[in-house]
Amino acid sequence: MEKTPFFLSLIIFFSLLIAGKPDLAADRSAILAIRSAVGGRSILWNISQPATPCTWPGVFCDNQTNRVVELHFPGMGLSGQLPANTLGNLTQLTTLSIRYNALSGPLPNDIFTLVNLRNLYLQNNLFSGQIPDLFSPLVNLVRVSFANNNFSGPIPGSVNNLTRLATLYLENNVLTGSIPDLTRTNIALFNVSNNQLTGSIPSKLSSFPDSAFVGNSLCGHPLASCPGSTPGSGSKSSNKLSGGAIAGIVIGSVLGLVLILVILLLMCCKKRKQKEETVANNLGETKQVEIEVKSKSGENVDPHVSVAPPLTGAGKGKSGEVVKKLVFFNKNKELGKFDLEDLLRASAEVLGKGTFGTAYKAVLEMGFAVAVKRLKDATMGDKEFREKIEGVGALDHENLVPLRAYYCSGDEKLLVYDYMPMGSLSALLHGNRGAGRTPLNWETRSAIALGAARGISYLHAQGLAISHGNIKSSNILLTASYESRVSDFGLAQLVGPNATPTRVDGYRAPEVTDIRRVSQKADVYSFGVLLLELLTGKAPTHALLNDEGVDLPRWVQSVVREEWTSEVFDFELLRYQNVEDDMVQLLQLAIDCCAQYPDKRPAMIDVANHIEELCGGSGGYQQHDPSPLNDSVSVL
Repeated sequence: MEKTPFFLSLIIFFSLLIAGKPDLAADRSAILAIRSAVGGRSILWNISQPATPCTWPGVFCDNQTNRVVELHFPGMGLSGQLPANTLGNLTQLTTLSIRYNALSGPLPNDIFTLVNLRNLYLQNNLFSGQIPDLFSPLVNLVRVSFANNNFSGPIPGSVNNLTRLATLYLENNVLTGSIPDLTRTNIALFNVSNNQLTGSIPSKLSSFPDSAFVGNSLCGHPLASCPGSTPGSGSKSSNKLSGGAIAGIVIGSVLGLVLILVILLLMCCKKRKQKEETVANNLGETKQVEIEVKSKSGENVDPHVSVAPPLTGAGKGKSGEVVKKLVFFNKNKELGKFDLEDLLRASAEVLGKGTFGTAYKAVLEMGFAVAVKRLKDATMGDKEFREKIEGVGALDHENLVPLRAYYCSGDEKLLVYDYMPMGSLSALLHGNRGAGRTPLNWETRSAIALGAARGISYLHAQGLAISHGNIKSSNILLTASYESRVSDFGLAQLVGPNATPTRVDGYRAPEVTDIRRVSQKADVYSFGVLLLELLTGKAPTHALLNDEGVDLPRWVQSVVREEWTSEVFDFELLRYQNVEDDMVQLLQLAIDCCAQYPDKRPAMIDVANHIEELCGGSGGYQQHDPSPLNDSVSVL
């Protein structure tokens, strides 16, 4: 008697399937079958009553069709195998996210019958076996991530039939064979690193960075060229120079000529500068870019409002006058005209003391404010300092704080920047955590992360020798509209060997021992800590060298390992709906950035691209929008 309701429900369920009219009851049965098949932490659903599954956490329905359209079970500690012939019953499913669990075994073939599926996120599980070559029916598929599993065998060729496919992540598996032709796809994000793939990289994918292909036996751009002639390239003799080699020789010759011209130009400029300085000292003239300020020696400067004490080391002109020069960068001529004496007269307040010196806000008499950093431990000679700071001033990106001018004379070295009215990210995150605080929402946080990532990516793209060296939340400054600007870039190369602080910075990568020699991968680690700070609302620990403080990356990893992923997030973020997946994805990206070994960390350009995908490609500066997600927005 007790079994009758069970068999009756089965008859009804299969009758619906046979009739070809699946409904919400069929969706509910399929979800419960999945829930009973996978172990792990209990999903808190009230299933004692025949309630709609649309009220269950992680289950999302379409109000018009009254069908389940999304399943989101990330980081729920699920284990075991997905049951066969179950997921395929969710015929209206558009998003399946079961990442960061311990699910194992092969993929059920019925997944590939979900013709409405747009997002398929299975990364960071224990799935194994071959990926079924059954993608052709999934014509609406946009994003696929099978990364960090144990998939083997070839990459299915039917992937090329997915004309809307924009994201394909297959890294960290044991896939073999060659990369299939993906010319029919709309691929924008791609990664197959750390597999067992062989052969050449298709031309469609050659624009992706080498980090998308490393850890395989692949060849071709952006990796090393394939040995021998390229198939279909013609019958040219092998002893002739390739087009790439000829182009390299031509480019090298041109660069060499340009370098010689630059050296000659610098020598001419130096002679001209010396001549102009002599004329200026004798006649009191000023240069177009360098603004000379003459003040009688012994002139008093109010110590309460001056940015710095009277500067020393300047050359002397006639009548004992002290010549002081503030050097502006040519690109910043639009900045209001002011000189060093204006800075000394300006009302000033200390903004903070950092690794490389003290920063001040100086309000000039003409009505606008600038930020002035007075460097410490910059012991190099004036000539070397000018050469290096000119390189810093040449860096120009919308997510960098512009360096407007500098002063250099002996031990006194000043840098003049734009003033950022909203202060630093550190103050925004950790200041005023009381009752009167305005919560910092997800859109603002993700936008700040994206802007900072873009600025740092720009620095890294300028050459292998360029890194930031001091990434932390106090060096991420904000405009009036909360757009992020990276500051303090390039300053690590200006300080002497005695500048190493006595405290261990919570953002410091484990391999860094000298703040003057910070690699780009160490920058990525620091940025990962910055992301963790944004997500958790906690400041990194600054432990003494002889103490064993638990740092932020270690704490986050310990919480995630205990399967309480949601516990790491700032309580201010928990009030926002439908962003849990985005937060978990950004959390995993931060953990990847904080990998112990540098070669395990992603490149900064990949980090920026990942965050941009998360922000839907809009730059992230949008207000909270509760409207349904569209194809341009990732819910991973």
